[in-house]
Amino acid sequence: MTKTSRSPSKAREWPLMRNNIARADLDAIVNLLQQDDPILTQSKNVRAFEQEWSDWLGVRYSVLVNSGSSANLLTMAALRLAGPGEIIVPTLTWVSDIASVLQCGFTPVFVDIDPRTLGMDTQQVLAKITPRTRAVFLTHVLGYNALNRELLDGLAERNVPLIEDVCESHGATFEGRKLGAFGLASNFSFYYAHHLSTIEGGMVCTNDAKLYETFRMLRSHGMVRESSDESLRAKYSANYPDLNPDFIFAFPAYNFRSTEINAVMGRSQLRRLDANNEARTLNLKTFLANLDPDKYRTDFATEGSCNYAFTLILREPNVALRDRVMESLRANTIEFRRGTAGGGNQLRQPYLRPHVPEREWEMYPNVDHVHFFGFYIGNYPDLAEDDILRLCDLLNGLKG
Repeated sequence: MTKTSRSPSKAREWPLMRNNIARADLDAIVNLLQQDDPILTQSKNVRAFEQEWSDWLGVRYSVLVNSGSSANLLTMAALRLAGPGEIIVPTLTWVSDIASVLQCGFTPVFVDIDPRTLGMDTQQVLAKITPRTRAVFLTHVLGYNALNRELLDGLAERNVPLIEDVCESHGATFEGRKLGAFGLASNFSFYYAHHLSTIEGGMVCTNDAKLYETFRMLRSHGMVRESSDESLRAKYSANYPDLNPDFIFAFPAYNFRSTEINAVMGRSQLRRLDANNEARTLNLKTFLANLDPDKYRTDFATEGSCNYAFTLILREPNVALRDRVMESLRANTIEFRRGTAGGGNQLRQPYLRPHVPEREWEMYPNVDHVHFFGFYIGNYPDLAEDDILRLCDLLNGLKG
């Protein structure tokens, strides 16, 4: 821990996110709206954003949708077309990851977390693979990379697909490649508080051409005309000559389309995403370097991480210190979320009670510690170093 001489003082108001939509983003939308009779539904800007995002991420295909939750559901719906089974899921994630598994008729199989990455415990994942396992649905939590070579090699050996949820980790990397480029498919969220925002929005990404066409059709009511594969469209037309080719519905699907407005904002934001991420990474290093390691965890696996939040997790289950942390943050108008972004251990949530054994959450002590003694605090590019150091002084001075 780097020693500092500042005494704790009241910080300026510190929300979870601020200034995530710039004047340039709004000007780009205004320019669109000032055109004569502009097309606002999904059109050329959506296609351009999808291509630019694919180029940035390092994948072949991307499909823009209206939220990260829709990206989760679209991905599980595509997997479900091949039949039922089990999906191995994390206990620390956003609700829509597990909800999408349930909504598509899969059985969720849970694993505990690795405390240094907040991602899935590799040994537990590999141990829980069975012949019924359809995929591993892994979340990169709050900017930390949850991949390792043992996991990737183990899944490849067992021929089990990896689905990456990268909603909270835009730009984070493993072995020099961006997260979201490793799995059969990956999901991103463009919610306001994330690295890149389209206000609401998400992306589904893949290198698999057939899966890409399925994603395109599932996004828009299952309509075959949404496919970019001319031969696929022709095949459906030939097989169903009694149907108007413009209205052939291959799947019982959804309307998860986004708009030109969201795409224009995304294209504008993408131009500065890398620079913003560099600032966030430096902020996190400053935070962890100045936090008291006797009170709080500072040994996170930060290599390749890209964090829109500061992870504050008590080293020991100290209720008195936890309560003082919350009181102090509130008194200094510093917004936080206890249990991290998804509210902690998902197994404690009422929506899962009918699907798991009674008190199942007790089997996962690492995530339960984060549930009760973990927080996240906003990390954004314009944070001043002095504000971060004052925050560390404030937290380090608390008695437990």
